Amino acid sequence: MADDVDAVEYELYGLAPAQFTAARDALAARARKAGDGPAAKRITALRKPTLAVWAANLLARADPGQADRLQELGRQLREAHRMLAGPELRELSHRQHRVIEAMAREASRLAGEAGQAVSEDVRRGVEEILHSVLADPGTAATWARGVLAQAPPRTVGFAGLEPAPGATPGPPRRAAGTPADGAGRTTASRAEAERRAREQKRARVKAEAEAQAEADRAGRAAEQAEEAVARAERELTRARAELEALDGQITGLRHQLDQARKGRSRLDDAVQAAVRDHRQADRDAKNARTAARKAQGALQALEGPSRSG
Repeated sequence: MADDVDAVEYELYGLAPAQFTAARDALAARARKAGDGPAAKRITALRKPTLAVWAANLLARADPGQADRLQELGRQLREAHRMLAGPELRELSHRQHRVIEAMAREASRLAGEAGQAVSEDVRRGVEEILHSVLADPGTAATWARGVLAQAPPRTVGFAGLEPAPGATPGPPRRAAGTPADGAGRTTASRAEAERRAREQKRARVKAEAEAQAEADRAGRAAEQAEEAVARAERELTRARAELEALDGQITGLRHQLDQARKGRSRLDDAVQAAVRDHRQADRDAKNARTAARKAQGALQALEGPSRSG
């Protein structure tokens, strides 16, 4: 059953964001109808991707080899960072920016072919996602499958990645014509350079921490907003279903009212006819009683002379 949900997940994250919610709800309803409550719950929990996330997924799906190469570049960057390999790290970082810019342009092109034009802001969002892919192997694995659900927290460098045991920074590059340490750099200047380096490192670490905290806050806000949208969509679906049911009840009641009115009209006609019949019968009875009294009087008049004779 987990394989079925994985297949559903892959299907949904290949759809444009505008199609995602309706398709997800339909698939969850189908799972519930089949009696698979856990699968329905997992499907319902799948979150609609942003345009940037969707475009990044398109990129991974379109060229798995390209996704593998980006993951390998990330591995090399992390290794160079751990080994404090300055020249190699600079070269890889430069390569990283070129590769990511090219891949973001390709993602924009693929989105356009799929019928969804993307803005410059969305393209930059794709770049940020790809930077996170480089820094985090877990994010990279999810993205490579084309099922990234949300933009990962923005990364700055490789914060938190400890140097390898025994690794030492390589010597800094020296501009041509600059004398060697022993030839002209004084102990004071070396101490000043080291102090500046420490301050720069502290400032960089602080900036990375602040950027990470801001990214985390933005990510949580985005999650809450998306959850609110999902709840509103579910409430709208429920309200529409209830409205349709009430409309059906109103139609049925109107039919019953119409039939009742017709029945009342028939009964009213019957009552009026009965009243007329009653009145006519009453008149007939009165006439009959009058005729009976006259007949009785005539009979008495005839019997009177015969009795006297």
